[in-house]
Amino acid sequence: MNHLERCDALEIEIDRFATVFEGANEATVVPSCPEWSVHDLGEHLGHVHRWVEHIVRVRAQQRVPSAEMDFVRGPVNAPWIRGGGASLLAALRSGKPDEAMWAFGADQHLRFWSRRQLHETFVHRIDLELAVGRAPVVDPLVASDAIDEFLVNLESAGNFSPDVREIRGGNELIRITATDVARTWTIQLIDSGFRLIDSTESPHVELSGPVKELLMVLYRRQAIAEVNVAVQGDRTLIDYWIANSSF
Repeated sequence: MNHLERCDALEIEIDRFATVFEGANEATVVPSCPEWSVHDLGEHLGHVHRWVEHIVRVRAQQRVPSAEMDFVRGPVNAPWIRGGGASLLAALRSGKPDEAMWAFGADQHLRFWSRRQLHETFVHRIDLELAVGRAPVVDPLVASDAIDEFLVNLESAGNFSPDVREIRGGNELIRITATDVARTWTIQLIDSGFRLIDSTESPHVELSGPVKELLMVLYRRQAIAEVNVAVQGDRTLIDYWIANSSF
């Protein structure tokens, strides 16, 4: 997916989220984000969209705290969510993908944010649908890109997610295989952390299954036992990875 394709997919996800939010009981607990209610989830996503809109619009060269921004904080409802999303999309589409700007990942360009916001919104739309008892519909292309983006940016997330900094190993290989979209990722645990590598070596453990199921496990939305995935090899390595790889 390129920058504009991700913007188009983000537009769809914003509308889906707002539509479900409109008919939901805001007091409902979100099972995949157990400390949040539906109201909290909507507030979080609306704030994130407004924060990113600001830093993209000004092409920020360093992180700008949201407390320094004078954006509208509510009321938290479907029009407010759609409004923040529309402003974010306008900012993303107004620039060139390779414009240099601050990002928390290695890709210090505007295109980082269309990808990150697509998957921020996509996964939270799934959270919302799970909360209201709907079975989420997932585009395999978007789900595959979400897994890739997660793995590419996870090391950088160690700056705000302490568990990530605890991931260490002795060259063990973890393979993630999507059986329905022909995508494979190999993670090598090393003494200083971990890295994504290209490897045809036999892994110490492989997690395989449909890309939607892998997404739910890797983003810690559902447990392995709750979805249709297979684990071959050292199960403790997968459990260790999932326990520490919070985004």
